[in-house]
Amino acid sequence: MMGSDLWRRFQEYLLSYDDLGFTIDVSRMRFADNFFKGMEARAQAAFAAMRELEAGAIANPDEKRMVGHYWLRAPELTPNEQLRTEITETNKQIKQFAADVHSGKIASATGKPFRQLLSIGIGGSALGPQFVADALGGADDPLKIFFLDNTDPDGFDRVFAQLGDAWATTLVVVISKSGGTKETRNGMLETAARYKQRGLEFGQHAVAVTGDGSELDRYATEHGWLARFPMFDWIGGRTSVMSAVGLLSAALQGIDIDSFLAGAAAMDRHTRVPEMKSNAAMLLALMWHY
Repeated sequence: MMGSDLWRRFQEYLLSYDDLGFTIDVSRMRFADNFFKGMEARAQAAFAAMRELEAGAIANPDEKRMVGHYWLRAPELTPNEQLRTEITETNKQIKQFAADVHSGKIASATGKPFRQLLSIGIGGSALGPQFVADALGGADDPLKIFFLDNTDPDGFDRVFAQLGDAWATTLVVVISKSGGTKETRNGMLETAARYKQRGLEFGQHAVAVTGDGSELDRYATEHGWLARFPMFDWIGGRTSVMSAVGLLSAALQGIDIDSFLAGAAAMDRHTRVPEMKSNAAMLLALMWHY
């Protein structure tokens, strides 16, 4: 490809969102100049399907459930007031709980403030929170975060060794929609055993993020855990990072979750523009398709 052609394609296929500091350049992909024209109908069909989903269309016909993770960062787009209230109230509760932990109002069984956070989950209940912690956390976070994200005994031992003798000041978040996920339950039981060995009451250091009425929800209630936060049935695990699954750990870590959600909402607005060359998400999808 000649230099003049490269420059022309660069100008045509460079997309920038100046308000977000985001730029994507697909000009070096070797698609033909008529590629976008040939994909127009498919792209518009995808945009239409997205609009239907975001308006509350049933995405899971077996369970008759909507899929609404995009509402988490824009509650005003929910199809009804009940969902809007669930989102906003949960976020308020998360921020208040984190503030109470940071101030020492909510403290460990020994009365000491929490300094470490152990998150127990698997799949989307671990990967999202891990990503946010690594990307947005810092050296001065009020709680240092650790993860148990599988059922490997060596993995348990490694994390427990990092915690050392700090169990008395470690807060545990257990994340499972059903509460019956074996890997997460194993991690919870192994962790609870460490507290028992040290004469500490696990429930006074534990928080649940789970479905309403789930096995974990009942267990946390019966054992007097510090708090329970909901996992909505209209959110899948891999898209749950902006629900309590990700926001609770982020808030406890000291991350500004309002700014986090606002940034995601801003990107959503850009990626709902039904024009292929102006939509970064569609550009990436088209390149993967190509």
